[in-house]
Amino acid sequence: MGEVMNILLAVDGSDHSLAAAETIANRPWPPGSEVKILSVVRLPFTPTAETRSLPDSDYSRLESAAMKQAKEAVDEALARIIPSNAGREAPLTITSDILLGQQQETILAQSEDWGADLIVLGSRGLSGFKRFLLGSVSGAVATHANCSVEVVRVDERRPVKKSHMKILLTVDGSA
Repeated sequence: MGEVMNILLAVDGSDHSLAAAETIANRPWPPGSEVKILSVVRLPFTPTAETRSLPDSDYSRLESAAMKQAKEAVDEALARIIPSNAGREAPLTITSDILLGQQQETILAQSEDWGADLIVLGSRGLSGFKRFLLGSVSGAVATHANCSVEVVRVDERRPVKKSHMKILLTVDGSA
């Protein structure tokens, strides 16, 4: 197969991120490849002396709930990857991390710091006004990453085919 790969899997617990974990689980990877599962917790605000609007206990509850959700997202991704990994001739090395921060910035920073060859993440499937208001994590990562990025989508109208896939490759002549 090819060279060893470092694959960064960003998860948030959505159906799209679980599909991204399935993609990792079902694909053959070069022997010695590593997968780092990353979940980024973005709190609604960072409390400061000037902007504190919630008591410490409320902020702690928000942070605790967000960290719990991130851990569940990582655990769900592991549950999809570990069974297929056990049957591999050369199992993937799997690690995980949960970090506080802005999703796009944290995923990109981790990708560079860790030396990712590929970032795999799900598309949240936002469209129209929601995408405008919330932004697209997958779009920002795909635009600014220094490595390849695979964005996995879930289309409820089409059954998932595990036996083969169709790939559309577009080129414009640029580097």
